[in-house]
Amino acid sequence: MSEQNGKMRTASVKRKTKETDITAVLDLDGSGVSEISTGIGFFDHMLEGFSRHGFFDLTLNCSGDLHVDPHHTVEDCGIVLGNAIREALGGKEGIRRFGSCILPMDETLVLCAVDLSGRPYLVFDAEFPAERVGAMDTETVKEFFYAVSYSAGMNLHLKVLNAGNTHHMIEAMFKAFARALDEASAPDPRVTGILSTKGSL
Repeated sequence: MSEQNGKMRTASVKRKTKETDITAVLDLDGSGVSEISTGIGFFDHMLEGFSRHGFFDLTLNCSGDLHVDPHHTVEDCGIVLGNAIREALGGKEGIRRFGSCILPMDETLVLCAVDLSGRPYLVFDAEFPAERVGAMDTETVKEFFYAVSYSAGMNLHLKVLNAGNTHHMIEAMFKAFARALDEASAPDPRVTGILSTKGSL
């Protein structure tokens, strides 16, 4: 449940299909504590980075059909995380709505911009030199962010400004997304009601 006035912006989401069984608990106003278990070590590392650098408390456990490939696990975790973000935001009263970050990681530079508009859209501009990092197929990175953006109802732009090591590129994406989302979801005392001329998001 989410409680804007009481500063409790949390959500608990469960999703079970024939391909995955996922539970997640998210606190937008946490301290960056995480407990992640997806069966994909590199993906766990990315979600831990998202939690830490966005100051979100996140518990996420997934049992997926990894004997097939990582696709269903990564995509469905994106759906669950997006649903948790949407639920935790509640009515979006008093938040900044927009957030952005340009984040460096060694030779890599990544831009991320977020609009919590309620209108899902993903712009993803990245080409990875490697096909896999650990047990994670790099083509699933786009699928993850697509699932998050559409489930959360957010406009999400991710662009690699300077490419390099694939691990660095993906990690910079997750961290930049965390920072941009933290900014967009943060309360702003200047905002009364919803930050929209339409009166709703």
